[in-house]
Amino acid sequence: MATQPLVVLAGPPGAGKSTVAKVLSRLKGVQVRDTDQDVEANAGKPISDIFIDDGEAAFRELEVAAVAAALTSHDGVLALGGGAIMREETQENLARYRSQGGLVVFLDVTLSHAAPRVGFNQARPLLLGNPRAQWKILMDQRRPTYEAVANFQILTDGKSPQEVAQAISAELARLA
Repeated sequence: MATQPLVVLAGPPGAGKSTVAKVLSRLKGVQVRDTDQDVEANAGKPISDIFIDDGEAAFRELEVAAVAAALTSHDGVLALGGGAIMREETQENLARYRSQGGLVVFLDVTLSHAAPRVGFNQARPLLLGNPRAQWKILMDQRRPTYEAVANFQILTDGKSPQEVAQAISAELARLA
């Protein structure tokens, strides 16, 4: 059987993907991988610079490639960038991963809980301008896709990263 992640975490900015991925990887004794970091490493520059220098379309192409590579070469916890699930190729790759027994977790969060986590800083190019309004627009657009690609959903509001990781671990045990 080909290598595939133990679990894939998806969700909007501020849901806790990167933090939960680190906690869950320690809990399960596996490596963590973040596709945003893969994109930056492959491009040799931060995501915000990719958006400025090359545009969002170029970033999304790099992101599709990073997710596809990680889904076939990483056997630990995989955290996806917030918008990665919006590309059809990535949705198909996640569907294939799920059909092979993979677990895609939608880490859901409300704006009131995402705001303090994200800080709505300049490193998030899609949230420039009115970041709270932009986050809500993005979430309204993405929610149906997050729900469609995931086979497990957890609301992270008011939960510690440890509590979220424990819930995911329990779901992995249930599926085993």
